[in-house]
Amino acid sequence: MLLTLNSLSHLLVDALCASTLFGPLRHTENIGVLILLYNTLAFSTQCLVGLAADRSRFHAWAASLSMVMIFAGFVLPVPPVLRVALIGLGNSVFHVAGGIMTLERSRGRAGDLGVFVAPGAIGLTLGTLWPKLGWVFAVLILAAAVLTVPAASRSPIPEGEGIPGRGVEKGAENLFPAVLLTLAVAVRAVGGTCAEFPWKTGAALTLLLTLFVFAGKTAGGFVCDRIGASSSAAVSVLPAAVLISFCAAWMIPSLLGQFALNLTMPVTLWLMYRAMPDSPGLAFGLAASALWPGTIIGQLITLTGPAQKILTLVCFLFGFAAILWSVRVLKPEKRIPNPSPKGV
Repeated sequence: MLLTLNSLSHLLVDALCASTLFGPLRHTENIGVLILLYNTLAFSTQCLVGLAADRSRFHAWAASLSMVMIFAGFVLPVPPVLRVALIGLGNSVFHVAGGIMTLERSRGRAGDLGVFVAPGAIGLTLGTLWPKLGWVFAVLILAAAVLTVPAASRSPIPEGEGIPGRGVEKGAENLFPAVLLTLAVAVRAVGGTCAEFPWKTGAALTLLLTLFVFAGKTAGGFVCDRIGASSSAAVSVLPAAVLISFCAAWMIPSLLGQFALNLTMPVTLWLMYRAMPDSPGLAFGLAASALWPGTIIGQLITLTGPAQKILTLVCFLFGFAAILWSVRVLKPEKRIPNPSPKGV
């Protein structure tokens, strides 16, 4: 029940944040600066929030409070900068808190991660395209905030279920994969942002693309659990690299490429957790924090034609190599049971 609630809450969080930016704040002076500030707070602070969260056992309370913050940012008649601060920081705290609850209850599997992260894409698209639904999202997010703590209490952290890597002596051999995977997330964001999809016009096609992204993220964790991280990366990143780099002008190949590429998102998060099993907040936060600078760099790059295609291809292949190397070092197929502390 907790995973389902957190997943739906993820959709509502991103939907209400987008509804705030493109609804009440749409006609605000310097809206571009406010959007930049929001993304910086929502993404780049997650590593710091993760560090703090790893020293706390009140993740359900943090998730609930973060949803209240986002609700307040939508409804309160406060200055635009304060509104953006409320929804941006609220978004950051929710993602880390929800990510920790998912990781700690995943029993070492990647499938739960995909289920948690995927709905955010739908929420972002709904809130951006139809910001007038903001009040619907706001009412639902308050209900989710009320239900989160009781749901977490009824879903305790499992003990002795083979949380990957817990109880293993850690050192530099685990630090390097974490750094490499973080860099890979940023580089992959560069490649993904560089790619252009000229066919994506109108709300219907935007929503269609979002559904393929959602499906890829949802399936990615289960594919990883079934065939392993290396094989899942091979069947996802390699086709995605070709389809997105060289076939972005056509709808069907682009959709298939986005589905394939997003299969790797829960795999990367799962490997990050493997590298830092006692710091789930930092593991989740680092991956999220790396997205934003990679996205900005990708937006600033003005390459076109073959140069753009080659850059996109190289970025995706770097991510593929990072996953393969991390799997070799971390050996995620080895599970070592060790009790983890209970908490809400």
